[in-house]
Amino acid sequence: MVDKDGFRSNVAIVISNGHGQLFWAKRLGQNAWQFPQGGVDRGESAEVAMYRELYEEVGLESNDVKIIQRSKKWLRYHIPPQMQRKNSKPLCIGQKQKWFYLKLTGDISRVRFDAAGTPEFDNWQWVNYWYPINSVVSFKRNVYRNALLEFAVANARFEQQSRGV
Repeated sequence: MVDKDGFRSNVAIVISNGHGQLFWAKRLGQNAWQFPQGGVDRGESAEVAMYRELYEEVGLESNDVKIIQRSKKWLRYHIPPQMQRKNSKPLCIGQKQKWFYLKLTGDISRVRFDAAGTPEFDNWQWVNYWYPINSVVSFKRNVYRNALLEFAVANARFEQQSRGV
């Protein structure tokens, strides 16, 4: 769904292992890494879209994770003009994303990229909390920074709990 300003509604998913590390996925056949994300379908809430995308992209289900925090507002980024699909109507100039910070509660072995047909990713790794900001494609960096700053307190709590503080 593209809004009147040209932004497609989307969800972004940050999965923590509870020890200060985040799930970082590699796009299929590319040297491009990112958090799982995907569009919100018409009539779908952001939370329902997040669970659908979580399953479609990484094979995890609602009982494998716990929602720790949601972004307070929609975070937006512009798609560079040369990457915009000029033939699409309405023209999508960027994405507005509701971000979800999840804690993995299930077994990591349940991750699979072919749960819903054609995979979007072909590899993943745990990375330190701040790593994605400088590793994602440049036009997404600001929304990644804003989301991780918003979730930083929850992440710090995880780290303290895992150290028994």
